[in-house]
Amino acid sequence: MGEGQIDPNRVLDPGLIYDATPKDYVNLLYAMNLNKTQILAITKSSSGYNCSNPSSDLNYPSFIALYNSTGTANMSTSMVQKNQRTVTSVGKGSTSYKAEVTAPEGSVVQITPERLVFAKKYKKKSYTFTIKYIAFYYC
Repeated sequence: MGEGQIDPNRVLDPGLIYDATPKDYVNLLYAMNLNKTQILAITKSSSGYNCSNPSSDLNYPSFIALYNSTGTANMSTSMVQKNQRTVTSVGKGSTSYKAEVTAPEGSVVQITPERLVFAKKYKKKSYTFTIKYIAFYYC
């Protein structure tokens, strides 16, 4: 899950942060079909978490794309997954960030807006990314 280079010095000045609460992570575990006993073993929490809002869309820099692998011979199927992320600028002053994407083979990725501009520190902005995947099945 995830890919990239780590620069330990950047932890002191990350620029952007993705807010996520413990409940968001529990919703992800429920979306992965873990039961309450398994989730309790992972979280070590007796909080009253419930599974009323399971979601694989965690506000995190990476994302999970779930594809159905069923198909018939010599056919293609396409799937579209749309996610939104919200980030908070913790950098100094006004900053902007431009999205750069290398789409996996067989997919098209679109990010809207392509550029986020922050007037000052602690401002929040959201962006949406859509991935369209085309799978081909051959016998």
